[in-house]
Amino acid sequence: MTRVAAIDCGTNSIRLLVADANPETGELVDLDRRMTIVRLGQRVDSTGRLAPEALERTFAACREYAEVIKEHGAERVRFVATSASRDAENREEFVRGVVDILGVEPEVISGDQEAEFSFTGATKELAGREDLAKPFLVVDIGGGSTEFVVGEEHVRAARSVDVGCVRMTERHLVHDGVVSDPPTEEEIAAIRADVEAALDLAEQTVPLRGARTLVGLAGSVTSVSAIAQELPEYDSARIHHSRVSHDRVRDITRQLLRSTHAERAAIPSLHPGRVDVIGAGALVLLAIMERIGAEEVVVSEHDILDGIAWSVA
Repeated sequence: MTRVAAIDCGTNSIRLLVADANPETGELVDLDRRMTIVRLGQRVDSTGRLAPEALERTFAACREYAEVIKEHGAERVRFVATSASRDAENREEFVRGVVDILGVEPEVISGDQEAEFSFTGATKELAGREDLAKPFLVVDIGGGSTEFVVGEEHVRAARSVDVGCVRMTERHLVHDGVVSDPPTEEEIAAIRADVEAALDLAEQTVPLRGARTLVGLAGSVTSVSAIAQELPEYDSARIHHSRVSHDRVRDITRQLLRSTHAERAAIPSLHPGRVDVIGAGALVLLAIMERIGAEEVVVSEHDILDGIAWSVA
């Protein structure tokens, strides 16, 4: 067993996994898994830069994670940064801060690399399931981008496109710093148009409609599952490998897009940091399901973070 630490820093959240990994058996035993909403990608789509307050929130989380890694005695650490830091002009400031705190340089990976890690993390424990037909389509709906990966045991094709719950919210639902409450039909249509255009791009590379099982990752998808199950609080064990039908996703998306901020905040299983972006995230998921004709989505709590851990092990 090798004790490893993996950090995934995305547009909306930063997450840590400390685990014991056994590459020979394919076993990954969690020791600590946590997530902090830092909104690193705040206004990146419009300014092209990481905001000072977003950097400080991220560095505060890194300081917390450094203590956890030290406490568990991880032998190897890998820090992967995704969409927001790919897009930012001042990403070197971000890199220097992470190195100072954690002693490792964040790897600003490409969308294709991100997709491969997501696929490995999501499908490693699904590969032997006889009730799930292959090939898999793994969809990772992040804050700034969405990754599409088709494969069986290994990746066959992958594509990253610039639609995510934070990017779509900030682009279409924020006016003078205020989020539409609730969104208008015109704003919803604008998000949908962006997502459909992104799906057109993805289909140039990835045979989306040839997949037999849709596997959904990241906070927008897991939050939809929690809402579908009417959980009294977020419960990873009940969410992991749950299945949500197309009809349920459609109904929840409509509910979220018609609700006010206060109504969404009252959903007991929804993280406060997702209240203003969950409507856009759910709409991305619904558009994907409709494009490929998926009757359900298999929800996974294991994703890019687990893929990063395996890459270290």
